[in-house]
Amino acid sequence: MSEHNNIKEIVRLFLKLGFTAFGGPAGHTAMMREEVVVKRNWLSEQQFLDLMGATNLIPGPNSTELAIHIGKEKGGWKGMLVAGSLFILPAVLITGIFAYLYKIYGQLPQVEPFVYGIKPAIIAIILAAVYPLGKQSVKSKELAIVGLLVLIFSFFVQNEILLMFGFGLLFMLYKSLKEKHTLNSFFPIPFLSIPLMTTISVTNLKLFWIFLKIGAVLYGSGYVLFAFLDSELVTTGILSRQELIDAIAVGQFTPGPVTSSVTFIGYQINGIWGAIISTFAVFLPSFIFVALLNPILKFLRKSTRFSSFLDAVNIASVALIISVCIIMGREVITDWRTISIAIISLFLTFGFRKISSVVIILLGSLTGYLLHLI
Repeated sequence: MSEHNNIKEIVRLFLKLGFTAFGGPAGHTAMMREEVVVKRNWLSEQQFLDLMGATNLIPGPNSTELAIHIGKEKGGWKGMLVAGSLFILPAVLITGIFAYLYKIYGQLPQVEPFVYGIKPAIIAIILAAVYPLGKQSVKSKELAIVGLLVLIFSFFVQNEILLMFGFGLLFMLYKSLKEKHTLNSFFPIPFLSIPLMTTISVTNLKLFWIFLKIGAVLYGSGYVLFAFLDSELVTTGILSRQELIDAIAVGQFTPGPVTSSVTFIGYQINGIWGAIISTFAVFLPSFIFVALLNPILKFLRKSTRFSSFLDAVNIASVALIISVCIIMGREVITDWRTISIAIISLFLTFGFRKISSVVIILLGSLTGYLLHLI
């Protein structure tokens, strides 16, 4: 297939995902796997696992970086830019509309009845995707133990990157010593460090630097993003805490990356230019990091030593997704309605593999709305 056709395929896929990918990074990952591994055969399970693991090693929104990686693999540098941009764009546009209405009316529309059934359906989609990924990543008893340990530690250590790097390096050390390599063969991995800024100025230039810095150092889930935003904007008086809470709500019930909440915040601070600049700044580091990391992934996989590191990172990624499902399940599946939606969704995702995750989400939303009326 020509590069032009590849780009057209990328446009169609990531524009679709941009409008339909609910459920946070774990849900987005599940939908991308369905599209690029199961339906289109763009990547093998192993390639997808490697890209998924790589997104956990660099700062920024994981699902956005996964989209950028997939675009690079399928369509080169053009594909990278197109995939990342189109995955982000729908969420930004929808969030921008909410930001505009919020600025006028001072409150958000009531969408809870429609979101009610989406969350348990998303959990089913994630579990259906993580099952084959888990089978692919458990290549030995040692890796199974690594996965189990990461899952257990994830409930006590709220630091995903520590778990990923820590167990990855420990497993690489274990394999190296097992194969009688010396410690002299290891070298430290440098980390990018960007000084934090605190400012009460709301010029567009200041907004750019605030969100560029957040995008460059942000690890972990969307909740980590909100902790950064609280520190940078609320405590400095730039944004009210209620505005931050409402921005979080918008990020949760709109499709695409939850980082699009930044669009909402930028608009509240400085209008449309504030929204554009803040959005551009927070996502820019993701494109840069992926552009730097993607070319060396194949080298790392070919290296025996670093291949074991990637294997451990991959199984750790799967374990963390399972951990997210357990945490989400405790928060979301709380009554007979949500239990019913979760069971139906699990039956459909595991029993009828060809059903699109978009259909599952729509059915979950409709069922949730109808049951919410009871």
